[in-house]
Amino acid sequence: MYKSYYPKESEIERKWLVADADGQNLGRFAAKVARALLGKHKPTFTPGVEMGDYVVVVNAERVTATGTKTSLKMDSKMYHHHSGFPGGLKSVSMREQLRIHPDRVLREAVWGMLPHNKMGHSLMKRLKIYAGPDHPHALQKPKVLK
Repeated sequence: MYKSYYPKESEIERKWLVADADGQNLGRFAAKVARALLGKHKPTFTPGVEMGDYVVVVNAERVTATGTKTSLKMDSKMYHHHSGFPGGLKSVSMREQLRIHPDRVLREAVWGMLPHNKMGHSLMKRLKIYAGPDHPHALQKPKVLK
């Protein structure tokens, strides 16, 4: 009889990865980051187990959007936020969101590629996004995500 491999918490080794978003396509880049957060790049990947690494994203303000309607997408793609009060719906275009809060664009794209449950929320805590090239995680000796 063969038993499925289920890693223990002590066997899971988490590394720090640095991903540079400069000139990267938003969707393809978010897929790479989500894959690293889930741990699908590891040979011991097991669904339902948090095996992923910490991911530090730098230059989030320089991510691009491509496609046939790129110029239209920057203005037609809307990000919505509700304050919880009647009439409290706020809508911001992708161009404005990249200008004001570039980390939120990438965070929402990565969240869409993760499981929408408790595991997905805990995976998102391992994602660190910075608009510029500097980050405070240099002490962990991160590796570059390709």
